Amino acid sequence: MNLIAAVDLEWGIGYNCNLLERIPEDMKYFKNKTQGKVVVMGRTTFESLPNKKPLEKRINIVLTKNKNYKCEGVILCYSLEELFQELKKYNDEDIFIIGGESIYSQLISYCNKAYITKIYKMHEHNKVLVNLDDDKQWEKFAIGEKQKFEKGIYYTFDIYINRLLS
Repeated sequence: MNLIAAVDLEWGIGYNCNLLERIPEDMKYFKNKTQGKVVVMGRTTFESLPNKKPLEKRINIVLTKNKNYKCEGVILCYSLEELFQELKKYNDEDIFIIGGESIYSQLISYCNKAYITKIYKMHEHNKVLVNLDDDKQWEKFAIGEKQKFEKGIYYTFDIYINRLLS
């Protein structure tokens, strides 16, 4: 499994159900990595998608504890057990965990790789991802070329490898 996220300098990932920055190149990167694949997300992340619709050309799996929650076009799982049963149907390399905070924290230890867009700025945030730079389980495998966003914000596309699963 893979994890994909955009983080700021403090590993913040969101504020009040919104991304910290909307960087067009990051959106393209996300699309290129996940299109034709399986994306796993929580209900809140799903509801934050444009028009609350599944991401096109991807198998969308939503993990929620709310057994009354219904939604068209997604596979709903109500427990981690149910999710893992569903994920057995797919190639491990084709699965991407896309958020939010709770889903990342529950599934990060099962991920082999983490695709991280590192935004070189601090933002106000109330959702975070564990700092992979400080986590001994993870090793930075590749650092992307520093790029500049129109607002004068720099970012890189970095890849981390889970040492325990490699």
